[in-house]
Amino acid sequence: MTAFPQPYADTLSRIAAKERRATRENPQRPDQPARASNIAAIVSFYESGIKPSGADERIGIELEHIIVHDDGRPVSYSGEHGVEELLGLLVKEYPRTTCDPQGDLLGVARPGEAVTIEPAAQLELSAGPFSDLDTARAAFLSFEQHVDAILGPWGERLCNVGYHPTAKARSLELIPKRRYQFMNMYLGERDSEGVCMMRGSASTQVSIDFVSVPDCLRKLRLAFSLCPLFALMADNAPMFEGQPRTHQMMRTSMWQHTDPDRCGLVPGALDPAFTLEDYASYILDTPAILVSCTTNQWCFEDRTFGQIYANRTMTPAEVEHAVSMFFTDVRLKNYVEIRPADSMPIPFAIAYAALVKGVFYSDENLEALDELLGTVTDEDYVAAQESLMQNGYDGIIYGRTAAELADTVVALAKQGLAQDELGHLVPLEELVSQRKTLADLESL
Repeated sequence: MTAFPQPYADTLSRIAAKERRATRENPQRPDQPARASNIAAIVSFYESGIKPSGADERIGIELEHIIVHDDGRPVSYSGEHGVEELLGLLVKEYPRTTCDPQGDLLGVARPGEAVTIEPAAQLELSAGPFSDLDTARAAFLSFEQHVDAILGPWGERLCNVGYHPTAKARSLELIPKRRYQFMNMYLGERDSEGVCMMRGSASTQVSIDFVSVPDCLRKLRLAFSLCPLFALMADNAPMFEGQPRTHQMMRTSMWQHTDPDRCGLVPGALDPAFTLEDYASYILDTPAILVSCTTNQWCFEDRTFGQIYANRTMTPAEVEHAVSMFFTDVRLKNYVEIRPADSMPIPFAIAYAALVKGVFYSDENLEALDELLGTVTDEDYVAAQESLMQNGYDGIIYGRTAAELADTVVALAKQGLAQDELGHLVPLEELVSQRKTLADLESL
């Protein structure tokens, strides 16, 4: 394996810079008269996600797919049998449509399911929230079977993999979405792999609910702590930029090279004293990239959100947009979104959702994780990422091997799942027991 392109010390310096930027601000800054009300507006958005104690243990799942020709060549948005045509044929089953001002079809939906496209026409199904994993599995299987029936006669297929198997990111056509055009420009200048993340990658994201502010912050902290391990367990990117990968967990290194202002860790989130107000300050102190405008729908903006809304309180829509412009390994909306996993075939994606459900919806498991991970620091987090990228299950995470911690987490998940859901965990459990990832198997 080759050395990492990003030196460990430089990665830590980026985290330190984010911490300084986040902590130097006073909530009553005189240049931002509306700052306190904007912090309150963002906190209110987070708190709107609080569910009643004893509510169903629900899981949201987003699974992205890369569409390729049977010979592996990319399928783009436009042209004959492109993704736009595919979306048009899905309208019968998913009748709610989303179009840009020029009429380009960008997404279709029905209750509980939304089909959208990522910057280079990666096809995403966002579904749920699900109270049981059988229903989740059935929903994703039905979707893929329906899409496969359309793609097959065209000589195309869905590919559940973390990075495009044949193409370089910059060769892939951007979809006609003004937001993505600005982001491509901005992130392309911020670091070396923002464009790769936007155009070449595909992910599995799992979301969980919370029942109080302390429950939210605890789950946020523990989810962050587990992200390096989750990234390894869900590693499914054997190729990068048309070549075999140079190390494990390519998704992790891509996010390290996308934008240090809005990726990786939320500064301070691993500290048990972290608050929602701290999180809101972080949102306000980051460049916006995009704001809504009447002339062109989206306009470029390099000021921070705090500067843009210095003199008035943000509307709910503006808060939702601001939160959506962050791509941290765990993202807080009105749910906790866990984001380090590559796209995986459905049995493994559902197994990963089972792992998350079993771990995070058990008070006993949360207490056990607090014992294991309660003292993790930002520096520990980065060190774990670097070690696991280089050494896989032999890597060291928080003083133990990744293999040891993975076994512990799988055991906790099995304790937290209902008996009739344990079978869903098996595909991932078997990979862990073999100390292999999907990317390892593809690379053999």
